Amino acid sequence: MKKQTPKQIPLTFEALMASIYENDRFLTEKFAETERIIKVQSAEALKEYAEIRQIFREQAAKNELERKEREQERERERKERERERKENERELKEKIAENDRIINNLSKQLGGMGNSNGDVAETYFRNSFAKSMYFAGQDFDHIDAPLKRKNKKLNLQAEYDIVMYNGASVAIIEIKYKVDKEDVDSTLEKVQVFKKLFPQYQDYAIYLGLAGLSIEANAEKKAIKQGIGIIKQVGDTVVINDAHLKAY
Repeated sequence: MKKQTPKQIPLTFEALMASIYENDRFLTEKFAETERIIKVQSAEALKEYAEIRQIFREQAAKNELERKEREQERERERKERERERKENERELKEKIAENDRIINNLSKQLGGMGNSNGDVAETYFRNSFAKSMYFAGQDFDHIDAPLKRKNKKLNLQAEYDIVMYNGASVAIIEIKYKVDKEDVDSTLEKVQVFKKLFPQYQDYAIYLGLAGLSIEANAEKKAIKQGIGIIKQVGDTVVINDAHLKAY
């Protein structure tokens, strides 16, 4: 049997145009569908991006709020520490001022007691020597109690508790409520000043004495070694230890 060849249909202009139109419509639809899909996907992507961005914004806002709250808390703590520091400083100043006031009052009281005790000692021994005018194994004719002298030319001044005189000797008696070692040194220094302030007694024998209601043992030993007489109160009696006296 003879094989038949498919019948060829002639392609007309109208058929060609119809084919082109059909292809164009198909492509247009495809492009439109693709564009729609792209728009939908883009919208979803934009929505997702906006949501993510919103989450980041909210988280950033939350972080910023927490940061500000931490800063505010630190500032409150700093102010509280500063308030406590100022309060402690104020209390410390008040305590220091109170302590100073107490110390000043105590110093005044002690100073008053010291002055009072000193006055008692001076009055007691001055009255005793004013009555006896006796020291260094000899009698004296005159007494100054106290004696002050200032020499402007020599730029010297001094005060002596008791000074007694006779024709050949001078007795200088220093009075302390409590005699210590430093009083021995100050008494020795006074005799040199006395000779400059009272040159008329340069050739006199000058005897020194330390009188006290209380005398430290070391001070007494030092005074005896330096040839200074020791005058004490024993009961109602004045006791004079002048056997070791040295003439200056």
